Amino acid sequence: MIRTIFEGGVFIYGIVLLFMYALLAYMSFRGIIMFRKKNSFTNYDHLLDSPLTPGISVIAPAYNESVTIIMNVRSLLTLNYTRFEVIIVNDGSTDDTLEKLIREFELVPVDFAYNERIVTQPVRQLYKSTNTAYDKLLVVDKVNGKSKADAANAGINAASFDYFLNTDVDCIIEKDTLLRMIKPFMDEEHKKTKEIGEPCPQCGYVHVVEDSRQVIATGATLRIANSTEIDEGVIIRVRPPEKILPRFQEMEYIRAYVLGKMGWSVMNSVPNVSGGLGLFDKEVAIKAGGYDHSSFAEDMDIVTRMCAFMIDNKLKYAVRYIPTTQCWTEGPPNMKVFSRQRTRWGRGLAEIMTLHKKIIFNPRYKKLGLVVLPYNLFFEFLAPIIEFAGIIYYIYLAVTDQVNWPYALILLLFVYLFSVMITTLAICWDQLTYGYYKTWREVIALSLMAFFEPLIYHPLIVFFALRGYWFFLTGKKTSWGNMQRQGFGKKK
Repeated sequence: MIRTIFEGGVFIYGIVLLFMYALLAYMSFRGIIMFRKKNSFTNYDHLLDSPLTPGISVIAPAYNESVTIIMNVRSLLTLNYTRFEVIIVNDGSTDDTLEKLIREFELVPVDFAYNERIVTQPVRQLYKSTNTAYDKLLVVDKVNGKSKADAANAGINAASFDYFLNTDVDCIIEKDTLLRMIKPFMDEEHKKTKEIGEPCPQCGYVHVVEDSRQVIATGATLRIANSTEIDEGVIIRVRPPEKILPRFQEMEYIRAYVLGKMGWSVMNSVPNVSGGLGLFDKEVAIKAGGYDHSSFAEDMDIVTRMCAFMIDNKLKYAVRYIPTTQCWTEGPPNMKVFSRQRTRWGRGLAEIMTLHKKIIFNPRYKKLGLVVLPYNLFFEFLAPIIEFAGIIYYIYLAVTDQVNWPYALILLLFVYLFSVMITTLAICWDQLTYGYYKTWREVIALSLMAFFEPLIYHPLIVFFALRGYWFFLTGKKTSWGNMQRQGFGKKK
């Protein structure tokens, strides 16, 4: 009886998971087609010229980023946008990150109206440049907060504009990123109208009211920059990473953003906006409490709290993703750094499920409580546990000679080929739509990784996720760590 229930439950779980992947793929294709059609009529130069274009504060926390800090700050300062500022938050670096910034950009201490609306570790000093060419740059030097979240909160406190872009100094951002990411904020507000009620007895007309929806966050596709040719912060030639581990990550990122995030965006159920690149409504972020400095999944946590804040205050909102690649980040080049990153992600997901358990299955929170968090609970958080339990059970059945091998092999082959198909579709669709790689040989080489992922890369993901859960349960301290940068433009 127990065996029947377990096997039936796992079978239903697998079918639902496959259905969700297929649904997300369909919604993603639909969303990308709509995006391309809509943007074919967009003249982004008009946004630059418009007096209504909102100001944006670009916030980039930095901890021991001496290798790449100068090139990346220069890249941020050359973004194609009218009203923006760049806020670099030196989070107590122990190397010469701050000294390099002071020397290169001619910085001096300034008196600045720093309004601590979100509590952070103490700010030591703020710096501005004596060179007018760097007027947009503000450097915040603070005591180390042991997390990116604390540094990001300090940047939010110092921000002058109503919107802020949170990114990493190890990222290369496309020149038109701010233009493309602010557009959903400007598009969706007050875009719909509907007629309600009966004709007014006094004027005889049916009154029209606006069904406004406030965009509170926007994300965009990230890609792995390892092996991509970059010169002075500008992408020269896009290449798939040469090393195996970063190449697996590139494949994973394309699938996650092109199929996953875009599919959720169409349904207005985006679970999180990447910490590497996200544009936020500053006032909503502050009222929701800013980033949780103690969280290991601060990107998902802040979006969840911002959405909950909007629902609690009966305000309609949207979180959107755009399918174009706007950010290039250096992926972990070796197993040591990769394991630390993915263990932290696993622990962070466990924290999210615990911190926001009152929202899960709560109809008051609508899609957030009935779709977004339940999906993350069953198909993100529980997936490694179910997979591991299934493997142990499968081994037990094999040892005790209870496996129907023809049926089992057909089932495994189906799941394997479905996984390969979904990943290959994502890579090919991305290439056909935007053509980031110059040759189809590179696309095919990357697609071939999908055949090895279930055997090599995915087991690592499962193991490190379970490791993160274990660290969470046992309360083991986990440091955020610091990935030793190798610098852009070098083959990694």
